[in-house]
Amino acid sequence: MNRLSQIIADLPIPATYSGLLPESEILGIKDDSRKITPGDIFVAVKGGSVDGHRYIPAAIDRGAAAVVGTEEVSGLAIPYIRVSDSREALAWLAAAYYDHPARSLRVIGVTGTDGKTTTCNLLFNILKAAGLKTGLVSTVNAVIMDREIDTGFHVTTPEAMDIQWYLRQMVDAGITHVVLETTSHGLVQHRVTGCEYDMAVVTNITHEHLDYHGSYEGYLGAKAKLFDMLRQTTPKKMGNLRFSVLNADDRSFDYLRPRVGENFVSYSTRGGGTIHAENIEYFPEGLRFTAVTSERSFEVDCPFPGEFNVSNCLAAISAAVLGLGISPDAAIKGIAQTRGVPGRMQRIDTGQDFIAIVDFAHTPNALQVALEALRKMTSGRLIAVFGSAGLRDREKRGMMAQVGIRIADVTVLTAEDPRTESLDSILAEMAEAARREGGVEGENFHRIPDRGHAIQFGVNGAKPGDLVAAFGKGHEQSMCFGTVEYPWDDRTAMQAAIAKRLGIPGPGMPVLPTSPKE
Repeated sequence: MNRLSQIIADLPIPATYSGLLPESEILGIKDDSRKITPGDIFVAVKGGSVDGHRYIPAAIDRGAAAVVGTEEVSGLAIPYIRVSDSREALAWLAAAYYDHPARSLRVIGVTGTDGKTTTCNLLFNILKAAGLKTGLVSTVNAVIMDREIDTGFHVTTPEAMDIQWYLRQMVDAGITHVVLETTSHGLVQHRVTGCEYDMAVVTNITHEHLDYHGSYEGYLGAKAKLFDMLRQTTPKKMGNLRFSVLNADDRSFDYLRPRVGENFVSYSTRGGGTIHAENIEYFPEGLRFTAVTSERSFEVDCPFPGEFNVSNCLAAISAAVLGLGISPDAAIKGIAQTRGVPGRMQRIDTGQDFIAIVDFAHTPNALQVALEALRKMTSGRLIAVFGSAGLRDREKRGMMAQVGIRIADVTVLTAEDPRTESLDSILAEMAEAARREGGVEGENFHRIPDRGHAIQFGVNGAKPGDLVAAFGKGHEQSMCFGTVEYPWDDRTAMQAAIAKRLGIPGPGMPVLPTSPKE
């Protein structure tokens, strides 16, 4: 469906234009005028600081076949289609351009503040263990049969055109099920509009992105859009599940419950829910528990440590076993076979006599549960290295610092994507909160702006049996200072710090603007 008239006629939202649309073939859909090539549709999107309508002449000069926008525009030499929301139109245009691939897939969306990527990977492996041809789109990568595609530097749901391309590739490869990690930004910005969800799974909804959503209630409302989208999914030949999975332990439950109808299940680590965990045992390399429903129970071995991973496992089991009817045996096998998710509780071991961990925890709740899990993995001291991002929710900065003081023995406050904010000011806010929690600077907490030096400080101070963990970046491959993304990987930095301490060959420490000039 690549004719302009067909693509526009297929839009499920109001659109106005004058005259007849030509039958010209559309070769692409883009919202960046600099990337337009002849035959593309240019979608003029209004952003926080840029209005795409200003670049319509540039798009036309580069060969755009048509323009879509929200403003009243006349006198163009090519068709102009006016809509009420350019981002929503972009998503539906992308879906139409790739012939609505989601309508040929079982699409399972996983949303939440923490645990989304791990839950997606657990569920992906359960479905594969059940013999289903399954694809995955997460904030780490997209998996299409034997191909893994990096989805970007920083964690977020990919753009609509990318998602629809992934889904098209999956359908063409014979995949029948896809697990799609779904962020609040992806929902609000219509990146996942047109994904035709069959199932919605929530991990938890805690304190995060309040700078963007305005309040916890606004954040809840953004997440709830995923559950609303189940009702809007086009009827599929395979039938429509419209199935929801909720966390009975999370404060989002009471808000979401009235919005999901009767076709739902819930899970709990505390004895409630449709399915819950009993007999939980924790080990340094993982955990074991009994999954219990009203009809059956079965033992689960998870290769990831921490109580929060009990919840992640239960979420995946709920979707697979209770939602899709997959056998508990396949769930057990799939969970046991799941490889560690990059940057999630990832151990860095080069022969040192202490434990080194890199984890993505970048919210107060995630940091707390991660530190609590790590506390059980060591009899020595717990040394935590983390920061808080600039141009994001300021309230969580103090909350993060206070969590560190309460649980860790040593807290090292450092850079984490300061962007255009003053890094010194961010760290000052965190240090003040640490002092309010009883922290003493120079004793149980330190400020080290350069992240490489902060990790090196933690590593150098570790004694045999201690545990050093760097939080907040996980799998990410860059860090933003000003408006520039600098190459950065916490795993490489941790390896470099350990190698330097041990005096053995290893990678060099990545360089940031804060790094001292050699």
